This record gives sequence, structure tokens and C-alpha cells, in this order.
Amino acid sequence: TTSAGPPPASSSLHLIDPSLARSPVDPFTRRPPVPGSRSRTAGGLRMSSMQFSSVLPLEGKACVSPVRREGSASERLKVGDSSSIRHERASRRMCNGGRGPAATGAQCVLTSDASPADTLVLRTSFRRNYADPNEVAAVILGGGTGTQLFPLTSTRATPAVPIGGCYRLIDIPMSNCFNSGINKIFVMTQFNSASLNRHIHRTYLGGGINFTDGSVEVLAATQMPGEAAGWFRGTADAVRKFIWVLEDYYKNKSIEHILILSGDQLYRMDYMELVQKHVDDNADITLSCAPVGESRASEYGLVKFDSSGRVVQFSEKPKGDDLEAMKVDTSFLNFAIDDPAKYPYIASMGVYVFKRDVLLNLLKSRYAELHDFGSEILPRALHDHNVQAYVFTDYWEDIGTIRSFFDANMALCEQPPKFEFYDPKTPFFTSPRYLPPTKSDKCRIKEAIISHGCFLRECKIEHSIIGVRSRLNSGSELKNAMMMGADSYETEDEISRLMSEGKVPIGVGENTKIRWERLICTSETARIVRRR
Repeated sequence: TTSAGPPPASSSLHLIDPSLARSPVDPFTRRPPVPGSRSRTAGGLRMSSMQFSSVLPLEGKACVSPVRREGSASERLKVGDSSSIRHERASRRMCNGGRGPAATGAQCVLTSDASPADTLVLRTSFRRNYADPNEVAAVILGGGTGTQLFPLTSTRATPAVPIGGCYRLIDIPMSNCFNSGINKIFVMTQFNSASLNRHIHRTYLGGGINFTDGSVEVLAATQMPGEAAGWFRGTADAVRKFIWVLEDYYKNKSIEHILILSGDQLYRMDYMELVQKHVDDNADITLSCAPVGESRASEYGLVKFDSSGRVVQFSEKPKGDDLEAMKVDTSFLNFAIDDPAKYPYIASMGVYVFKRDVLLNLLKSRYAELHDFGSEILPRALHDHNVQAYVFTDYWEDIGTIRSFFDANMALCEQPPKFEFYDPKTPFFTSPRYLPPTKSDKCRIKEAIISHGCFLRECKIEHSIIGVRSRLNSGSELKNAMMMGADSYETEDEISRLMSEGKVPIGVGENTKIRWERLICTSETARIVRRR
């Protein structure tokens, strides 16, 4: 990426055919420009011809990312924020009609005719190849036993745990894939997979989502002849067990890049931005990383990288002196983080991009006896492969413990929230339950998320999440609570019968007040005793 000084006073956007670079012709009519002719307009941008002798020859595919200097009628676009990303994508589409390679090899140069008080700075990034989502396949790991999330994982896999009232954790990577244009997805399941498999089938296989050249396949843990009995022994071992399935699929579908994802995280990401950096750097492996603070740094794999972005050190869950040695200067993130000093570590998110042949070689030959990407394969691969870092600065939460699960849910209730499921351009999908709207009667609700099919009667809810099919009766109060909801309804007759037998129906009983700082209410693991 290079920056040019203030451009000429009268110029604009030019689409240039390289075959015309030595001939001063109009790029639209392919005729010599008429002196004094007016510029053309296309897509709301002023298009005009210019002498090609004033344009530097460009190699490969070139695209621009405009950065507007501060002026009276504009705001500065910061590198990496949503505005600059939208501009970059728009410019990319203008140059190439999308992420795919241009059919005509047209190139794009942007200059400005703005006033001195409001000037555009030219940033031209030279790319020989744009990443194609049709050449990317995603592998989502279904997680292990989930002991740190017990009892939420007593009857379901970690990716099947509800979040945000009506979603499941598996919906996060699945929706991110669809929103990124990636529709070739494998989900590897193992422990307590019945609920997860059912949700995937209802949502992504029978939920009306259309695939053109893609698919969603569930690869359940299995045992092959000649293999030792037992579960997956790590993330790499899980992928290796199905390498014969993946290898055949990748060959037939012309897959070039493999995206490895975790099924227990909360974030919104365009994976193709990650893959594009992987392609730009000609990397063998690219790790998506995020800045983290002191308190939770030891829970992640930490990385260090040089000025070119190449990872030079990887340490899995270090402690003590090893943790201190992984501190880095994160001041380069001051454009995206208010106080970078609070985040002195760079953690691996567990989101990786591999070149297809590199991944197959690592799992089948070079490190055939190693079972985990983070603790075993990646630290060794640094010495022999080009491993690059992609720094992600938006909201990201690893749902690995009850504490992080609760905090992530409570963050959804804040105003403004740190994370929102609703975005019309990048929606999150989940199972269509066909539940009736929530019914409330004389309730006071503040900073809360109420899911579908609930019955709320004369209750008070503050800074809480109410899951599907929940019942709150007269006089009940919830504050800073996460109520997971129920898998089924109890009819009025069933409720009356249970109460006549001295039993407690599902839900929150009359005059019950729940105000603890960290509480998770689950109708599946406990029934709240009704207080009279």
C-alpha cells in the first residue's frame, strides 16, 4: 500500500484497460478524447478521461481504498473500520465486479477534484489475486466434553448451548460463513451431539437455506478399521480422522483454502477478509488474532509477530514468566481500541486458514503423530512455513466457562450493546421454531431481551435475558439474570395438576425475586422453587 500526495485539482475515477495504456483514448468509447468534452457519470461517480501517460503502469489487479481527510463536511475514515471496509469493497466491485478475478483485467485508479479543505488521499493496494469464496471450505469443530460449561453441557454439546435467548453457539460460525459467501461447510461433532445434530438439520438442512454449489455436512466421530478406539484427541486429530473425506471433496470442488473454526465463540467476522490477507501474504497458514487483557491472557494461545505480520512466536496458555514474555506493544491498535495499554497480549482466536496442500501435508506426513493445532502443530510450523497474523479488533468472546458465558449474554443487554445479533446485511440464522409472540400483562421491562413464546404476568425484568417458552408469574422480579427457557410447554391443566400434587411447574413462581449478580436459570437442570 502506498500513499500519494494531493492529487491534481480536476480529476476523478478512471477505469483503465491495460491494453490502452500507451494510447490516449477514451476508456469508454475507445476513441481519442474530444478537447473540452464533459465527463461521463456512472454509479453516481463522475467519470472522465485523462491522458494515460500521467498514470503509472500497474501490475496485477489494483484497487483503491480512499481515505478522506478531515474537512467541514466529512469524517476521516480509519483503516479497518466499517466505513473504510465498505469503501474498499465498493472499489473492489468497481474494479473486478466482486471478489473474483476480472474478466478483462481492468484496473482502477482514484484521484480527486476536492477542495484543499477536503482532500482525498490515494491508497492503492496491488493485488494479483482476489480470494474466491468458491475455493474456500470451512471446518467447524464441535468441541470437546465442555466440562467448564457444565451443567449447560450435561445433555448437549457446547456449540448447541443457547445464547442470546433464541440462538445456539453453532449459529455464529455458520452464519458468518454464509454472510462471507462460504457455503462449503463441514461440522465435526462428538460429545452429546444429538441436540447439535438436530439443530443443524432443522436450521441449515431443512430450514430453507439454498445452496448453489455448496453443502453442509455433519461428520460425527467414528472409528475406522485399524484405528485405536477412542474419541478425537484434539483439534488436529479430529480433522485427521476425516482427512480421506475432506481430501476427496477438496479435489472434486477445487478447494484451495481450508478455514478451521471453533463452535463456541461469539463474534461477527467477514471470513473472506481473513482469507484475502492470507492470499495477499502468500501465507501457508494465517491465524486470526485479537488483543486481550491481563486477566484472561493465560486462557489463550498467545502470539508475537514482526512488522511484516509474520508470526515469530506462539505459546499455548502460558503462565508466570512465560506469560510475561509474551507481552507486546499494542499501540499500533490505537485506531481501533480506546486504550491499547489495557490489552498487552495478542491471542489466537482459534480461527485458522490453511493452504489445502499445507494442511494435508501437516496432518498426513510431517506431524502425523500430533493431535492439537494450538499446543503442538502451530508452534512447530512457525519454523518451516509462512505463518501470518490477522488482527481482529471487533467484539469477540470465547465462551469457554460459565463466567464468560454469563458475561457475554449480559453484554447483549447493555445500551448500546457490545454485540448485536441483528444486522440486515449480515443476519444470524437459527432454527425456525414457529412459536407464538410473547404475551405480557402489566409488566415492567428495562434493558432486556425477551425471546419467543413467553408468558409474562405482572412481573419486573431488568438487564436480563428471557429464553424461549419462559413463564414469569405475578410479583416476580429478575435483575441481571440469564433465564435459558424451556424445550417444551406445560399446559394450564398440567400446571394445575402439578400444583395440586405439591410439585413445582416450570418457570418463575409468584413473588419470586432473583437479583443475584451472576445467576443462570435453566428449566432443564433445576426448577425454581415457587415462593408464596
